[in-house]
Amino acid sequence: MQDDLGLYYYPDPTNHSTRVYVRRAENGEIEFRLWQEGTPEVWEKHPWLPHDVLKAADALYQKERNENARQIRLYDLNVARALLPKD
Repeated sequence: MQDDLGLYYYPDPTNHSTRVYVRRAENGEIEFRLWQEGTPEVWEKHPWLPHDVLKAADALYQKERNENARQIRLYDLNVARALLPKD
């Protein structure tokens, strides 16, 4: 799907209050950005991030705060590749 902010998908198809936006950086790498309805600071405070940075942050979060957390599941490379135009 697409809106004024760009291409996005719903990480949970039953919950449309969270979107993950995707784009290609100038170097061709896929980048992600989270948007949550009712929480504009999520979009405002978090920049576009490549998947490897998100994976590293997920591992750090698991280590330091919650070993069962798997936030990386929000950021699906396969879905992003399907949404983004082919080069």
